[in-house]
Amino acid sequence: MLHPVGPEPTAVYWRRRLLVLGGVVAVLAGGSWTAVAVGSDNPPETVVAGDSPVPTPALEQVLPSLAAGQLVPPAVPPAGSAAPETTAPPAGPVSGAPCTDDMIAVEVRPDPPATPVGSKPTFDLVVTNVSPVACVRALDAGLREIVLIDGAGNRVWGSNDCFPEDSSELVTLQPGEAAESPVLWSGRTSNPGCAGDRSAPAAGSYTLRGRLDTKTSADAAFTLT
Repeated sequence: MLHPVGPEPTAVYWRRRLLVLGGVVAVLAGGSWTAVAVGSDNPPETVVAGDSPVPTPALEQVLPSLAAGQLVPPAVPPAGSAAPETTAPPAGPVSGAPCTDDMIAVEVRPDPPATPVGSKPTFDLVVTNVSPVACVRALDAGLREIVLIDGAGNRVWGSNDCFPEDSSELVTLQPGEAAESPVLWSGRTSNPGCAGDRSAPAAGSYTLRGRLDTKTSADAAFTLT
């Protein structure tokens, strides 16, 4: 390569090699310039004196802008709809209020529970306050009644049939307190309004049932001998 051989003089061959080498260098230099030009299509931004780039807030890097979101208002019940009802605990009995039927117990006590036919036994009508508070109840004579019923279920006698009484007795009963009202039986039958004949009922087993106005008692056994 350093000593060219040919019919031409040596200087000729050296000039040719220098021309080829110059062309290769020119091609390489042009490619490098083109690559630099392509890489610099976007010129650097010019920063004006006194201005500085505004950094993006850290919150916006994590959460979307509130301006882009939608605020959902709280649910409002339709107009005219009733508010949800709350169930209040049931109120207990109030001290000093009227005695309701479920606050008292009524009982008939025959004294004695067995008597001879034609005798005049006494029946007690007992009203007891079974509530935990004091209450007031009318024990008027016209509200109290005792009836005698035979074994067949027929009404034999009633305390208000022939001698109805009229009284005004408003009584305050303490818890557990009882009020007794004695009723004397003449020993004879009767009908409402004292209509018809009156006679002594036959010996046998009977039932006594009492009431105070709208509150009735349990049946009590009674025997005529």
